Amino acid sequence: MGKKKLQLAVLDMYDGEPNQGMRCIKDILDRFHRDISYRVFDVRGKAEIPEIRDFDIYISTGGPGDPLQGNGEWDLKYFDFLDQVWIWNQNHSQKKQLLLICHSFQMACKHFGLGQITKRKSTSFGVMTVHKTVDGMQDPLFRNLDNPFWAVDSRDYQVVQPKNRKFKLLGSKIIALEKIRSHVEYERAIMGIRFSDDIVGTQFHPEADPVSFLAHLKKPEVREKIIAMKGKAKFRTMLENLVDDAKIYKTNETLIPNFLENAIKKLRVKEVKVLS
Repeated sequence: MGKKKLQLAVLDMYDGEPNQGMRCIKDILDRFHRDISYRVFDVRGKAEIPEIRDFDIYISTGGPGDPLQGNGEWDLKYFDFLDQVWIWNQNHSQKKQLLLICHSFQMACKHFGLGQITKRKSTSFGVMTVHKTVDGMQDPLFRNLDNPFWAVDSRDYQVVQPKNRKFKLLGSKIIALEKIRSHVEYERAIMGIRFSDDIVGTQFHPEADPVSFLAHLKKPEVREKIIAMKGKAKFRTMLENLVDDAKIYKTNETLIPNFLENAIKKLRVKEVKVLS
């Protein structure tokens, strides 16, 4: 008799729009079909939130828009979901595993009071380096990734000014920062946080693959916007970075699989202890 599959909920924060990001996440999840069954919840479109007891693992996606705004329904339900996961993990030996991506990461930072969410002076978009902190060097999420490693960044907002007392209170750790920009005075944004042993988040998009990002860049309005922001030379560099196997392809093949492998291992070990 085979092992019972673990149940995973994908919280779709893409605002109901068809998108490449969800395709990428599904592609990664399909690699784990022997261990995981999953269901997608339309958080922003239909205010759907998974029942905490029914799922073992959660991935909460990126999405467009201002992380400080909601409609008074889905956002409040989402914040309640974050509290439920946190409280569950404080009171049960079988922990819920949660990965927060981009928009979800920003909302969680706001909810837990870990930093300031501010609008950037300009959009950050492209294939960027992400730098591990000292804590990030030891974090299992980044295992087998270089320092720095490469990822797709796409955001108008950022998390800055970490609240050190709140980090200490919750036991949270900053595990990644954005690239060093010595030519500007701006503070480096937080790119990854280990909220707890079982909850982790990234500001960048670890699900992005070269195919999806190239499809996005081929849209005339996107291409024109990037060239207007960064110039043709940087646009060409962005395209070159896409075909480098050591860049976003490696992050796509490594980071979310690391999260899933760690989650499965933790949950399976607990299952064995419960049965023995």
